[in-house]
Amino acid sequence: MTVSSTVRVRPATLIDVAVMAEIEVVAFSDPWPASAFRDLLSASHARITVAVDAHDLAVGYCVVLQAADEAEIANIAVAQARRAQGIAGRLLDLALKEASISGVTTVYLEVRLSNTSARALYLSRGFRQVGRRAAYYRFPTEDALVLRRDQPAMQ
Repeated sequence: MTVSSTVRVRPATLIDVAVMAEIEVVAFSDPWPASAFRDLLSASHARITVAVDAHDLAVGYCVVLQAADEAEIANIAVAQARRAQGIAGRLLDLALKEASISGVTTVYLEVRLSNTSARALYLSRGFRQVGRRAAYYRFPTEDALVLRRDQPAMQ
């Protein structure tokens, strides 16, 4: 299934925080609290985008943290009922494009070893494994793969 034409991506606002936190609790076994999203909305080094449905309700989000010419995809998730529709790919593609425009040359992220669907998405976008963090994740304890993507030069 592909992304519905009724899904659009926009910058996150305080109104989106509660729904992002709800998606987070379902998506991750060690979820970020709503306060983390709220705090990052006002942080100059962070960008949060949301994919929204026809009713402007968040169905997915992506958090990017930037320092100089490097960025990290710190968090990306899609509501369970809206998975496998290309929404995560759309959020990731936009994040990578905006990172390039902002002068980012390298993007990093961590992903659970067992998260095969996320790993496939990242590999399809040019990320490659550059490291492994033993027992990085909790609930359950699991290794994280560190992935890196060198950004193409902006024309």
